[in-house]
Amino acid sequence: MKQNVKTIAIVAGEMSGDLLGGHLIEALKQTLPDARFIGIGGPKMQAAGMEIMFPMEKLSVFGYIDALRHLREILGIRNKLKAALIATPPDLFIGIDAPDFNFNLELALKQRGIPTIHYVSPSIWAWRGERIHKIKNAVSHILTLFPFEAAIYEKAGVPVSYVGHPLADMLPEVPKRDLMREQMRIHAKSKVFALLPGSRQSEVRYLAETYIQTAKLILQKLPGAQFLVPLASRETRTIFEDTLWKLEAQELPITMLFGHAHDAMIAADGVLVASGTATLEAALLKRPMVITYKMLPLTYWLSKRKAYLPYVGLPNVLAGKFVVPEILQDDATPENLAQALLNLVNDKDAVAELEILFADMHTQLKQDTAHKAAQAILPYLTAA
Repeated sequence: MKQNVKTIAIVAGEMSGDLLGGHLIEALKQTLPDARFIGIGGPKMQAAGMEIMFPMEKLSVFGYIDALRHLREILGIRNKLKAALIATPPDLFIGIDAPDFNFNLELALKQRGIPTIHYVSPSIWAWRGERIHKIKNAVSHILTLFPFEAAIYEKAGVPVSYVGHPLADMLPEVPKRDLMREQMRIHAKSKVFALLPGSRQSEVRYLAETYIQTAKLILQKLPGAQFLVPLASRETRTIFEDTLWKLEAQELPITMLFGHAHDAMIAADGVLVASGTATLEAALLKRPMVITYKMLPLTYWLSKRKAYLPYVGLPNVLAGKFVVPEILQDDATPENLAQALLNLVNDKDAVAELEILFADMHTQLKQDTAHKAAQAILPYLTAA
């Protein structure tokens, strides 16, 4: 008798989730080459063979206010997807991050006997820890990217597997900084700063002016400094360029890059980075950094009220202490950011200590994530 083809439904709501999903599909196909993948994803998941039911961009919103603006449309998509998956049940559902969208969907599907995997723990260790009870009801198994997260779920009785972080598999353990500078035609002794204002348009709108004014101050104190600004899309590049014109700062030695964030960080002496996954990328590339962020005051206030930890940047969270500066919201003035960056890059001992700490972090997170995730998932597909 011919074995039934397994159908796996997956939902990813961000580009980072699309990357995870693409690698996971490829890893699962090594054992289940005929499996069918359906759901919501981006270009990497589609390239790996997933049938896209709704475009991922519809789920990619930022903060409370943005989510409220798009709430009706997002709920409509979730209801349609839920109805489709209940009508024709998949063998397994995998929610990749996007917790506010996925947990409700996972709960509904699990109640109907469909195994549910959640890939990427929400930051319950940082805020909204009460969600662990909802997670326990909604998921059959959770896959965590960071080692300390697994103990939290084990204590709560949630089946869990630590699978490492895919960026640790992808990024070089010893970045070739001299070669990168040579390729980018940057002098070996030049002081170079990578400025990463985020990937979302809203982030760049909030941070562009502050970043440019910070570059001006650094240049005053460090003549000859150069600045690399990787931007994720044409839209974010336009926002940054318009801000340069507005501030009459076109003469600044700024090189804007279309993507190439990793190249910019490898080449840099110091990194100014918006809080988020890019902070982990900078750490894995062994670069000293200053973490910053700005958002709507109401969104910031709501987030801060629910926070459990004194830090937001992933390098500090993983270290369990402040190892790099975090300068946020009203404190994120050009003067404060410029001074923090200069203090850091001029302290050779501090830079050397960070490189050792970040190398240890890299070793801990490098786990062949896609393979480990697939191995944790396969028992739910082969049990029947």
